[in-house]
Amino acid sequence: MFCEKAVELIRELQRMNDGQLPAFNEDGVRQVLQEMEALYEHNQTDVNETKSEQRADLLPSIRLRHCCLLRNQRCVGAYLYDRLLRIRALRWEYGSVLPANVRFHMSAEELQWFARYKKSLASFMRSLGGGGGLDVTQDMKPPKSLYIQVRCVKDHGELEMDDGTLVLLKKNSQHFLPRWTCEHLIRQGVLEHVVS
Repeated sequence: MFCEKAVELIRELQRMNDGQLPAFNEDGVRQVLQEMEALYEHNQTDVNETKSEQRADLLPSIRLRHCCLLRNQRCVGAYLYDRLLRIRALRWEYGSVLPANVRFHMSAEELQWFARYKKSLASFMRSLGGGGGLDVTQDMKPPKSLYIQVRCVKDHGELEMDDGTLVLLKKNSQHFLPRWTCEHLIRQGVLEHVVS
């Protein structure tokens, strides 16, 4: 039946929770594009036949195939656009470095788009706040306190604070750190917030 593969792409995205990125369905997209190509070629043949032989009985089937072409186009566009929105949200959630399991689910073109988006966002943040820039990805929720208690989940090495002191982040060590210096590490899974 027409458009089934395109609708399946949309259903695949709906099955995933918000914030999750399913693996890019390259085969599904390719099958939809092949179906669109076949519909287009069939329509071209019927349009030429209608023009040359004045066959009005082919018009309903031409219209049906054209509507299927438009529907497939909308479905593939919605699939790709929704994936880009999810990837953009992942940049704000994880920071500029995505975990390997997330990158694994992205196509090469999506990785390129992510790199361009990351550069664009970085240049925007550098342009804010005078000469020093402003990180707009921090404090996504208003903080209750400026310092938080954190536990190191895995060895990370040294973390340099704003005043130049070094903090050694070893597995299972606990630290009382400024929120703004460790928020990205919490998102990346290096630190976890210890709630008392």
